[in-house]
Amino acid sequence: MGTVFSFDVRGGQSAAVHAALEDAAAGLRRVDEVFSTYRDDSQISRLARGELTVAECDPEVAEVLELAAEAERVSDGWFSTRYRGRLDPTGIVKGWATERAARRLAEAGAVGVSLNGGGDVQLLGTPGAGRPWRVGVSDPLRPGGLAGVVSAAGTDELAVATSGTAERGDHIVDPRTGRSAVTDLVAVTVVAPRLTWADCWATAAFAMGSREGLAWLETLPDVEALLITAGDEVRCTGGLASRLG
Repeated sequence: MGTVFSFDVRGGQSAAVHAALEDAAAGLRRVDEVFSTYRDDSQISRLARGELTVAECDPEVAEVLELAAEAERVSDGWFSTRYRGRLDPTGIVKGWATERAARRLAEAGAVGVSLNGGGDVQLLGTPGAGRPWRVGVSDPLRPGGLAGVVSAAGTDELAVATSGTAERGDHIVDPRTGRSAVTDLVAVTVVAPRLTWADCWATAAFAMGSREGLAWLETLPDVEALLITAGDEVRCTGGLASRLG
C-alpha cells in the first residue's frame, strides 16, 4: 500500500500471537495484491476495466465496496470510491485492512494491540495494567511537533486517523469536482472506535473544509476530531478534550 505498518502487541500466548502476527502481515500483503490501483493485474484494477465482476473477486472486495457505499451515504457523497471516473476504493482500504489485522491479533489472545498503518492507528485492549494506549498527533505546521496526544483510557478500542496535505501534498479529491480538494484545512484527525470509519470521516471532512467538516463531524456518534487550518487555527469537536491526555 506504499506505506509502513508497525505492530505493538502485548500479552497472550507467544505461539498463538506469533502465528496471528504472521497471518496479519500476510493479510496486509494480500490486500495490496487485491486492491492496488497501481497494479494492472490486481482484482480492483481488473474490476474497474470490466474484466471481472464483483462476484468473481475475492469476498473482501464486495465487503469493502459495501462499507464504502455506507461511507458515501453517511457523508452525503463527500467520501467516494470514484477517482476521475474510475473505481478507486483507496480511501477506505488502508483503514479497513489495518483494523482487520489488529482484530486478528486480539482474537488470538493478545491483551493489547497497537497497529499503525501509515500514521493511522487502531488500538485494542491496553499495553499494561492501569496504562492506556496514547497516540501523538503530528503538528502539520511544525515538523517534529505534536498538535496533541490522544488517550485510549476508559475504552477497549480506539482509532486515530489523519488526513491532510503535510505528508503527501494535495492528494485528497473533492468528489464534486474531481479535482484536488481546495479548503482552508491542512489536517483533520478523527478519533473513533473503528479505524475503518475514522479514516473515511477524516478524508470526507477534509474535503468539506473546516466549517462544514466540523459541523458534520459533530453529528456522528462516538466521533471526536481535531482540525487545523492553514492559518494555524485549531478547531475541535465538543468532546475531544475527554480524549486528550
